[in-house]
Amino acid sequence: MGIVSGKKALIMGVANERSIAWGIAEALHREGAELAFTYANETLEKRVRPLAESIGSKVIIPCDVSREVDMDNCFNAVNDAFGGLDMLVHSIAFANKEELKGMLINTSREGFQLAMDVSVYSFIAVSKRAYPLMKGRNSSIITLSYHGARQYIPNYTVMGVAKAALEASVRYMAVDFGTEGIRVNAISAGPIKTLAAMGIGNFKDMLNRAEEKSPMKRNVTIEEVGNSGLYLLSDLSSGVTGEIHYVDTGINIMGN
Repeated sequence: MGIVSGKKALIMGVANERSIAWGIAEALHREGAELAFTYANETLEKRVRPLAESIGSKVIIPCDVSREVDMDNCFNAVNDAFGGLDMLVHSIAFANKEELKGMLINTSREGFQLAMDVSVYSFIAVSKRAYPLMKGRNSSIITLSYHGARQYIPNYTVMGVAKAALEASVRYMAVDFGTEGIRVNAISAGPIKTLAAMGIGNFKDMLNRAEEKSPMKRNVTIEEVGNSGLYLLSDLSSGVTGEIHYVDTGINIMGN
């Protein structure tokens, strides 16, 4: 018996086998959870479906979080398949590549709105739909942040602002949901070479700087973040909510 045996989880945001969300999914699967997955479009479906099927998932749902009807249909499908939900993983963020460089003041209104809508509002919107499925089940929601929410990171610009709003949303929803037995937390992972990260300018330099700065003199792995996700989603963290949990080999404690 695994520590999440019999639990039902929805994983949103897997792009490929190097995604942080996939690391979390593997940890949950290893410990006995039944998983559902979403994909945003046909291109991503070609990557997500084989991964999901490789661990026995039969619930693989289209969901573009910019479309209200997609989110409604997604959570209706989850309810039909599972009859409730114990764990929700939100690993969705986006900003136009041209917005992730230079000065923040050069961010366009449209680029700012897009980054906030996909990276922050989607977390609120999917949590709202998950809420009636999760009430009274000692359930848990997590999202993914980054230290650029709290300190300046070169070439992170508008995404840093979005992640700051995301972290504030975690705290507010932890209070909103707390009396219903739903915990809300975020993982702030160190830099990892994911598909999304490759859109950040000079990302290789970010990895090298993080490794040099880290007390452990290495970067974090997807497996390590996955295990921390397992902790926050399971009853092992039953007294933890509203937290930003760093999994970054200690980079966040270091001065510049």
